[in-house]
Amino acid sequence: MSAAGVKNRAAALFAVLVLAVTAACTGGDDSSPSPTTSPSRPGGAADVLAVKIDNVAPARPHTGLEEADIVYVEQVEAGLSRILAVYSSDLPPVIGPVRSARETDLELLRQFDRPTLAFSGAQSRLLPVIDRAPLDPVPPSKAPQAYFRGPDRPAPHNLYLRPERIPFTASGVDAVAELGLKVGAAPPGGEREDSRTVRYPSASVTFTWSAEGERWLVSLDGAPARTAEGEHIGAGTVVVQDVDVRESDFQDRSGNNTPFTETVGSGDAVVLRDGRAYDARWARSSADADTVFSTPDGRRVDLADGPLWILYAPRG
Repeated sequence: MSAAGVKNRAAALFAVLVLAVTAACTGGDDSSPSPTTSPSRPGGAADVLAVKIDNVAPARPHTGLEEADIVYVEQVEAGLSRILAVYSSDLPPVIGPVRSARETDLELLRQFDRPTLAFSGAQSRLLPVIDRAPLDPVPPSKAPQAYFRGPDRPAPHNLYLRPERIPFTASGVDAVAELGLKVGAAPPGGEREDSRTVRYPSASVTFTWSAEGERWLVSLDGAPARTAEGEHIGAGTVVVQDVDVRESDFQDRSGNNTPFTETVGSGDAVVLRDGRAYDARWARSSADADTVFSTPDGRRVDLADGPLWILYAPRG
């Protein structure tokens, strides 16, 4: 690492320490008391931790996103996008900013074996649905000692999670294994791809191939996605999954309808890896089934080394 990189990393670590000290003085959630013990989860730790992460300009740069095994991007109200980051192989000390859950997350996460879901809250009618879902919800009301608000940006874009303070232990196994995916050779064919942009009504995500870094560099809404240390976030494999997005039965506090992304079904996909784009198909037979990615002739699609980004792109 260059001297400038070392300096940037040191500065970022100092910033995280400042946030932690500030949180210790101010409390994790302004509306919740802090218990003296952590909540316990019957049956042991979950296989994966999913964290709902803000994805608008005031929420960037993200903290800990680069260490996620899988990053999902989905459409939310007003045509914006939001991130669901999945961790299993390792955990950063801080993740965020954390935001509220959506109905789409519940169906998406049924591909995993009772995951832990960290989120800031949810629409009041959705909360009982989350409680009935086959996952372990850990919002600030259940683990206020695990959350804190940073002083460097305004609410609601400043809520962070300390994952070591919730009942979850990283397994050391990449979360893609829970989906039946694995690292392997690229499929035959494909076309050279230097850049690919996925557009939502009010947001965009661009992936640009870096031959030097052997990864896809991520840009969010036209600006490079950076870590808290200032390094460019990258992906090993990107899957652009064409899906149906419809109105749900839920609205946000402003009355905007919450979109529901249908992740059960089938459709076209594009897989980006090793500087090439491969046409693919996706199929998920039920909410309890994994999503299978295959080439048009039925061959399984394997992944390149590095984080997997899956973008739910609205059809049409």
